[in-house]
Amino acid sequence: MSVLAGPDSAPAASPAFAPEQIAVRVRQIREHVHIVAGPTGRELGLVTGPRPAGDIVGTLPPLYPEWLGGRTFCEAHGVRFPYVAGEMANGIATTRMVAAMARAEMMGFFGAGGLGLNEVEHAVRELAAELGGMPNWGVNLIHSPNEPGLEHRVAGLLLRHSVPCISASAFMDLTPAVVLCSAAGLRRGPDGRIMRRTRLFAKVSRPEVATRFLSPAPPALLRPLVESGELTTEEAALAALVPVAEDLTVESDSGGHTDNRPLAVLLPRILRLREETARRFGYTRAVRVGAAGGLGTPDAVAAAFALGAEYVVTGSVNQVAVEAGISDDAKAMLADTDIADVIMAPSADMFEAGVKLQVLRRGTLFAQRANHLYEAYQAHPSLEALPAQLRAKLERDVFSAPIDEVWARTRRFWEERDPSEADRAEKDPRHRMALVFRWYLGNSSRWAITGDSTRRADYQIWCGPAMGAFNRWTADSFLAEPAARTVVQIALNLLEGAAVATRVHQLRTSGVPVPSSAFAFSPRRLA
Repeated sequence: MSVLAGPDSAPAASPAFAPEQIAVRVRQIREHVHIVAGPTGRELGLVTGPRPAGDIVGTLPPLYPEWLGGRTFCEAHGVRFPYVAGEMANGIATTRMVAAMARAEMMGFFGAGGLGLNEVEHAVRELAAELGGMPNWGVNLIHSPNEPGLEHRVAGLLLRHSVPCISASAFMDLTPAVVLCSAAGLRRGPDGRIMRRTRLFAKVSRPEVATRFLSPAPPALLRPLVESGELTTEEAALAALVPVAEDLTVESDSGGHTDNRPLAVLLPRILRLREETARRFGYTRAVRVGAAGGLGTPDAVAAAFALGAEYVVTGSVNQVAVEAGISDDAKAMLADTDIADVIMAPSADMFEAGVKLQVLRRGTLFAQRANHLYEAYQAHPSLEALPAQLRAKLERDVFSAPIDEVWARTRRFWEERDPSEADRAEKDPRHRMALVFRWYLGNSSRWAITGDSTRRADYQIWCGPAMGAFNRWTADSFLAEPAARTVVQIALNLLEGAAVATRVHQLRTSGVPVPSSAFAFSPRRLA
């Protein structure tokens, strides 16, 4: 990766002692940097490039964005950079985005959550044809408590098509589907080490969930998979010796599903948990731990690596990328976002359980309307029991249609996707109410994706505070232009800036008076 010609790439000719000169030298991260004493012996300055004549206080080697994370992550997945574009659901993380990341020697996951089986299969076939035998791409497997059958079928599909990486997200516990993805294809290599056919990532935001993925798969889940013929006895035996996931993504205050935990609290807790479980089970290979949530600026990315993350995963900020599968109207709304313009709202896939996700607040009424639906669901046993005034308000302000009409549309949808859900709703009035309310929650995301201007006030756009931070960082730079916001340019600039921030910290801890302006890395076109 190289910076196009600019003021920060000029060679150093003499020691820099003035703050503005030090700030320039700091950004020359691919050069040796030598710390030298000034004439009085009290002030420290910098020389970059070849070792200068005379005494030096210390020397730092070149620093590359490729080296910020764990080398084992890059080696395991065949990537140059420890960077992943996360799996934004409903296909917002498109096949185009995944392919671009793979070719740039990074990694991307297709956003399969919320899509039907045929849509997922079409995307998988497209990626397999385009990326051939490349190892650095994957597809999301989202936990679907209301549709366990679909979850299992998606898992089987990903395995049949030999998808190299699978990212399991929103799981609160292990399921047969995620254990199948972890254990299928396990074997011993020539040296006796256990080899994986499919590399499973797991997104976690709670220690108790992390423990399940850091532990071997339980016999109670392995046994039925062997009995059904989905696993061999050898695969099940090997699964009892390795963790369910060997890449654990610690998700902090992110868009979409989140527990809003601060990364600085959560990541160290999970890193300690990794060491504890490794000792308990005697693992010979360390689980790789990455960071996600709140990563919208180089400083945030640098902080994640400084906390011990071996890789980083971005999400919200990639929605403004040209490859993102969301409307230009929604992208424009995201581009106007600041860090406080987010709010929690009920989740469509876990509505009945009261699970919430983080969405954009500015410019849309989705969160308020979705919360009204959940309050109605909590207070009343069925659609028929809704007070007339409340029913009229929901039809007018939320559904923009009679509830009976919404139910007819909902029933047709489930008759095609999963007839058992439609049958259950006919017999269970409360379940019917939940499906009708979920109709709004599910379609609100699709309206944002397609750019349905008649439903602009109902757009559901998953978004965390990182989006606002990204907007402030990229303002007045080339990345402020929508056409320039490719997912690869976003990634390269975040990594380049993180390397600069890391260099600043190295020099500060060596006593060099680096000015705060040195942190201000401005986006530039990188190749």
